[in-house]
Amino acid sequence: MIKHTFSTLPIFICIALVAASCDPQPATPEATASLPREIPEPATLVLRGGKVATADEAIGEVEAVAVRGHEIVAAGSNRDIASLIGPVTQVIELEGRFVMPGFIEGHGHYLYLGKTQQILDLGSAQSWDEIVHQVSEAAAGAKPGDWIQGFGWHQEKWIRVPEGVIDGVPRNDRLNQVAPDNPVLLTHASGHAMMANDAALASAGIGDLTDDMPGGTIVRTSGGKATGLLRETAQNGVKAALAQWESQRRAELQEIAMRERAELAAREALRHGVTSFHDAGASFDDIDFLKKLESEGQLPVRLYVMVRYESIESLAARLPDYRMLSEENDFLTVRSIKKQVDGALGSHGAWLLEPYFDLSDTAGLVLDPIEEIERTAELALRYGFQVNTHAIGDRANREILDLYQRAFVSHDMDGAELRWRMEHAQHLDPADVPRFAELGVLASMQGVHAISDGPWLPSRLGDKRTTETSYVWRNLMDSGARINNGTDVPVESIDPIASFHASVSRMMNNGKRLTPGQAMSRQEALESYTINNAYAAFEEEIKGTLTPGKLADMVVLSQNIMTVPEEKIPETQVEMTIVGGEIKYRGE
Repeated sequence: MIKHTFSTLPIFICIALVAASCDPQPATPEATASLPREIPEPATLVLRGGKVATADEAIGEVEAVAVRGHEIVAAGSNRDIASLIGPVTQVIELEGRFVMPGFIEGHGHYLYLGKTQQILDLGSAQSWDEIVHQVSEAAAGAKPGDWIQGFGWHQEKWIRVPEGVIDGVPRNDRLNQVAPDNPVLLTHASGHAMMANDAALASAGIGDLTDDMPGGTIVRTSGGKATGLLRETAQNGVKAALAQWESQRRAELQEIAMRERAELAAREALRHGVTSFHDAGASFDDIDFLKKLESEGQLPVRLYVMVRYESIESLAARLPDYRMLSEENDFLTVRSIKKQVDGALGSHGAWLLEPYFDLSDTAGLVLDPIEEIERTAELALRYGFQVNTHAIGDRANREILDLYQRAFVSHDMDGAELRWRMEHAQHLDPADVPRFAELGVLASMQGVHAISDGPWLPSRLGDKRTTETSYVWRNLMDSGARINNGTDVPVESIDPIASFHASVSRMMNNGKRLTPGQAMSRQEALESYTINNAYAAFEEEIKGTLTPGKLADMVVLSQNIMTVPEEKIPETQVEMTIVGGEIKYRGE
């Protein structure tokens, strides 16, 4: 225990001093020097003896960092921090390990991340046969009428494709055979297509003669039979039928499932060093659920939530009640709206300026009509919300840049102050690249998408368009645009190390680099996952760097990702995740 010691003057000396003068006397230098120094309040947590990348240019890399409560109070040398260590300070000896600001997931789907761990995991399947086998096993243990769900299949990643495919995807015949009494719904890894068996199609009233709806396609054989593949908005009917079935469960069981979903998502995030998460789409009902968890102290990861899945009428009526700005050690913020103008390139849903290289009769799909997004932008300006629009194809990005520009001009607003975002911005016509910086629009991209999609991009766009328009990070940054990074989890794994590596290497799984000249430097990649993501959520003053006064959100890594050989970066392990000064995850 630290004790303060003070001198006590004899009473008669005090009286003499008072009698000598009623005016206060200035202390002499000698007297001042003899006074006890103020001892700083001890830190609650200290990490020392490592390499601490503060991501703050004014501080740079240091050896140690000190935390008091939920805030950082100092960052410096071991000697600098020593005076802050008290009898109850928790001290972590880093022994040379690497510390950085906590990773901020710039675009993901929080509750859906949890849900994918409650259903069939199809992401590692290397063939249609494996997927059919998983469904068969699930059907054997299911009651008739129970839905069987799966997520993560991607035909471009299979080692072999069966005969008789339509648009590169098998028909649902074998799903009908192995699960005749159960609706089966298998979501593509992109989230922009689904494979449904006949039972699932029937539950949604989809038959061979059902017309396509705007923004969606019911894929059919040349004879007109529905294959089971549903693109984009064509998924809505089966989604509604699934939701109806799920709603029939007792309320308490639904609550249990939702809480488990949130817990699973948090566990995955913390295990990967993610301390904040930009949730790219939650309904008002979902936000109510998250508010309940926060009030109970059951949100261990900070969420920046984008409102989605609501009609224009619902937004107009309810948006003001859901605007939540960041407060002291906050775990739930709501101040943005998510819209979606097109689909994904893999499912031929991205909206392109020219037709697809491998499907020349289409240039993609429009999901949310431009007029609807424009009305949403008006509501956002009225109620102080950010607009974040999913745009993947080059036509989609141009249309949304045009829309944003119209909104800024008509309201005489500075786009840089509004910080409206383009979610994904994967394929950009060269003429549109400088417009991001000019308008103050943020490019919310996902590094890992580039290397995941890279091997098959030329099949959709051809070599020339792939090189000129796809994942042009360097062109954007050189033009002055700001990029924030993420994974789009569960489309990809939430692993920020993998996305960081993809951002600096552009190394695909085939051993080739996708247009390597577009790679980021390691410093740029670090900033894209920390301070840039904080900026994209209007939170750069409270997170994103290890600066005294900011939130104590940090991650301890097994090695220094800024200096190890590039090929060694993927071997990096998360050893500790700290949120608000509390250790929320420890590696084994």
